[in-house]
Amino acid sequence: MAGYTVAIVGRPNVGKSTLFNRLLEQRKAIVDDQSGVTRDRQYGIADWNGKTFNVIDTGGFVSNSDDVFEKEIRKQAKVAMEEANLIIFMCDVTTGITDLDEDVADVLRRTSKPVYLVVNKVDNNQRQLEATEFYSLGFEHVFFLSSMTGSGTGELLDAVASHITPEMGDASMETNLPKIAIIGQPNVGKSSLLNALVGDERNIVSDIAGTTRDTIHTHYNMFQKDFMLIDTAGIRRKTKVQEDLEFYSVIRAIKAIDEADVVMLLLDAEKGITAQDLSIYSLAARKGKGIVVLVNKWDLIEKSTNTARDYEKELKNRLAPFSDVPIIFTSVTEKQRIFKAIETALEVYENRLRRIQTSTLNEVMLKAIESYHPPVVRGIPIRIKYVTQLPTHTPAFAFFCNLPDDVKTPYRNYLENQLRSHFDFRGVPLKLFFRKK
Repeated sequence: MAGYTVAIVGRPNVGKSTLFNRLLEQRKAIVDDQSGVTRDRQYGIADWNGKTFNVIDTGGFVSNSDDVFEKEIRKQAKVAMEEANLIIFMCDVTTGITDLDEDVADVLRRTSKPVYLVVNKVDNNQRQLEATEFYSLGFEHVFFLSSMTGSGTGELLDAVASHITPEMGDASMETNLPKIAIIGQPNVGKSSLLNALVGDERNIVSDIAGTTRDTIHTHYNMFQKDFMLIDTAGIRRKTKVQEDLEFYSVIRAIKAIDEADVVMLLLDAEKGITAQDLSIYSLAARKGKGIVVLVNKWDLIEKSTNTARDYEKELKNRLAPFSDVPIIFTSVTEKQRIFKAIETALEVYENRLRRIQTSTLNEVMLKAIESYHPPVVRGIPIRIKYVTQLPTHTPAFAFFCNLPDDVKTPYRNYLENQLRSHFDFRGVPLKLFFRKK
């Protein structure tokens, strides 16, 4: 299922980030800040009335220097028009309509996609009155809200959610082949990896144009392996402007993650893992995708006996709490271990489909619970009676117990580690739910 993506655009200081944080707040899972995910996150998943969608705050992507500033913002509006499904255009009632607002509006009027004009900081009757001048920008959908207090955000979310239908994914792409996406920062070797894998044209069965024009799906069939490769690097744009936009590469990566079963995250061995890599990694994990980490350009690293082992250990620390992922040291130019990378990705794909029989699951997990009991809460011991795997796309388990709300993170982690040590879920995020017996 391809995701639905909403981009928030507008000039600086109109409150884009505040609105962004508020849209994501509906969802508890995002509140626990995972280490390494910066607080000024630029993208995340919003959840409203059971519908989820990606939200991207373009504010995080512009450098604060005046000369490039206005050009950058116009450029972002253009990218948002091409790449997002819906655009929230934000203005500020306290300043009225500025020249830059006019410019952005001018760009956005040319799109056929839904544009919601949001006038921020409308928190009293006087401002409500002043906000009406924004109708003159000529957008059909106008929302007055205050992203600080949250008033008015419900109506906006209702309107956004009304566009999302269950069959958002493109039916033609629903093949049963494993879909593997290659993602990572610019210049880390994504295109070279693709070329190294696909190099021999004869082996490619067919090129299926992607569901969107910006991810290419290549049907790959060689060495008895059959899968789809989703590549985001493959398309060179007519205009060079967007190549340098960080926002552009992020929005691409998010689309690829949405379409994939397994994500291969490519890192540059010399640079190590960056904050941006970690954000993408935790996004893929939250979306329940299989993950393989490839440390590329390994041939350029000075090595001693334990270099790889130490590097891997350090990397797993950064990836915590979800660090049960395969890490493969590759050199795409030397063609080192790139087929191992594919084999591993396919193993992770199988792990993601793994179903454990309820009887086996209970036999193993109840024994584990017996040998290390959950803590006692308010004098009452927590008793877990029964475990079952839920019929979901990604592995999820329900533990039935007397006090489901009192099972805390350390014990959840213990249970997850037990599941991982008895059954092979390497590379796959697990979801654990606790329910009332």
